[in-house]
Amino acid sequence: MPDQGVSQVVGVDVGGTFTDLVLLDQRTGAVRLAKVASTLDNQAHGVLNALQEVGANLAEVDLIVHGTTTTTNAVLERKLSKTGLITTKGFRDVLELGRRTRPQAYGMKGEFTPIIQRNLRLEVPERMDAGGQIVTALDEDSVLEAAQNLLDQGCISIVIHFLHAYANPAHELRAAEIVANIWPNDHITTGHSLLSESREFERGVTAAVNASVQPLLQRYIKRLQDQLTQGGYRKELLVMNGNGGMVSASRVSREAAKTVMSGPASGVMAAAYTGKTAGFENLITYDMGGTSTDVALIQNATPAVSNEIEIEYAMPIHVPMVDVRTVGAGGGSIARVNAAGLLDVGPQSAGADPGPICYGRGGVNPTISDANLLLGRLNPSKLNSIKGGISTGDIKGIFQSKLGGPLGVTAIEAAAAVIQVANTKMAGAIRTVSVSLGHDPRDFALFAFGGAGPLHATALARELGVPSVLVPARPGITNALGCVVADLRHDFVHTLNTPLDLLQNGVLSAAFAEQHAAGKALIEEENIQLLGVQALYSVDMQFIGQTHLLRVPVDDPDISTDALRSLFEQAYFARFRVDLAQIRANLVNVNCSVVGTREPLDLSTLLPPEQRRETLEKAQTGTRQLYFNAAWFDTPIYWRDHLPGNASLQGPAVIEQLDTTILLEPGDHAVADTQGNLIITVGALT
Repeated sequence: MPDQGVSQVVGVDVGGTFTDLVLLDQRTGAVRLAKVASTLDNQAHGVLNALQEVGANLAEVDLIVHGTTTTTNAVLERKLSKTGLITTKGFRDVLELGRRTRPQAYGMKGEFTPIIQRNLRLEVPERMDAGGQIVTALDEDSVLEAAQNLLDQGCISIVIHFLHAYANPAHELRAAEIVANIWPNDHITTGHSLLSESREFERGVTAAVNASVQPLLQRYIKRLQDQLTQGGYRKELLVMNGNGGMVSASRVSREAAKTVMSGPASGVMAAAYTGKTAGFENLITYDMGGTSTDVALIQNATPAVSNEIEIEYAMPIHVPMVDVRTVGAGGGSIARVNAAGLLDVGPQSAGADPGPICYGRGGVNPTISDANLLLGRLNPSKLNSIKGGISTGDIKGIFQSKLGGPLGVTAIEAAAAVIQVANTKMAGAIRTVSVSLGHDPRDFALFAFGGAGPLHATALARELGVPSVLVPARPGITNALGCVVADLRHDFVHTLNTPLDLLQNGVLSAAFAEQHAAGKALIEEENIQLLGVQALYSVDMQFIGQTHLLRVPVDDPDISTDALRSLFEQAYFARFRVDLAQIRANLVNVNCSVVGTREPLDLSTLLPPEQRRETLEKAQTGTRQLYFNAAWFDTPIYWRDHLPGNASLQGPAVIEQLDTTILLEPGDHAVADTQGNLIITVGALT
């Protein structure tokens, strides 16, 4: 790989409330941080504001890596580009029929709107069978007529999705050539090129998502690149993908669907990197921001990656993504008394504007941040609020009128109840990535980050039985840090769908070799300094007659079928505790992830060593009354940057820093490590 002599590296992550940025100068060890309000109408403005905040000279910056929520927000809010579909005759409703599921577990009805409306889903004569043999030849005139029809209806993007194209893509490729002759842009997505696996519904939805967000992402990235260039930036812009790897901005919009969950993935990658250096390779990540909370599982320093993520009902995006689960509980989540007279928190959020009441920007609804303020956990003078803000008494009055009165409790008791309900929701999300998948939370440490995560971490750990909490040096900008430490990565999936006992020798190893070569070629096109390139192999398997798939890691790409069956049976028994040795195994998908490993970074520079004090007493900035377990405690307040390198703290305590506030509850004990992390041992609440 070419040696760029990388010195200044910038990681920037755009969240629903804040845009976070970290600039690392690897020559001097200097670290500059920024947290500015996100500009959701044009995220590029927030990125440029953050660069200005740290005083970055773009002409001296060697690399910018960006995590974006552009595609995530577009999908969730259905603010998508108008997209048309050309598909096999008789299959226009595949995207609408979906699977035999329902939006709610209970109830007889539910609403679902497919990404592409029915009048924009057109059929043409063609047909492949599951073996890739042509049953009906492609009617090229019908393809041209359908494409013109969709253009006339104002479509900006188009999807070509034919039955069994994963087995033989010839018809999709030819149809794309025909469409390209009249289509005014390059927003043409073929189903097989993005996802070469069976399951027509999932492949079609993934392609539809890709096509409908492609123009939005391309427009945003171009706008950002142009503004960075005007500012003097001359190097590569990389964008985080949802798989936890990076890809060049020049290529990212071709497979735009892979950037869904880009932001959450960057935080998980930072957690894996930080945890490994701190000696914690098994982690549950807990990222609480201003709008939502994301959780994920890391085993052996490797985040769980899934290609079966469903970001909302009937919205499966079957490209490999870090398995992150999200709940609508963030610092800005609104608390209210519902129609049943019960306290509810989220998913509605006060957002960045007007934000929580304590921001003083016009917010009038009680939020989690306001509850933390009333309980003494947040410092009113350090909030991201307008000058003068709003008084604690005013917030207390709003809590009493909107929550305390209807519930028959005091404002303080209502605030404590808001925290408890929010913690319960977040604990439930953590159970979905641990207990529900057969993992015991007691075998993991909780990695707490995000602007609000360290405030709630020990309470969640106590409820879940997690013995310790790891708080990184800069929790509030961990997602931005993840952009800096992430590797380049390309994932490939290919469907074989063959009974294992009928698999011919060499077929599996040839598929792996082809994927490895393709990924290596893509990485070599990136002008980024790397330590090396490695391939991670796996297969998706099932017992014949089953519908669900189980992913099995494979160390040797030349593995024999007998060894592969043994691995599958072991993985199946470990997951379900059932032995089905008499049933034939089926090899469905072949997967390969090609990873370009980047230079490691020294995380100890995130907290400037020169700012540390000799003793804990010199790091203390004061005391404050905090509310725990229906009682007030006189609690010491510390400034994190001033903590001595060997700091040891006993709860209750509050540790404040630029990007977050860390809470130690009574019974907790924290020590600092050489990397600047805080390791909290969770004790019984006293």
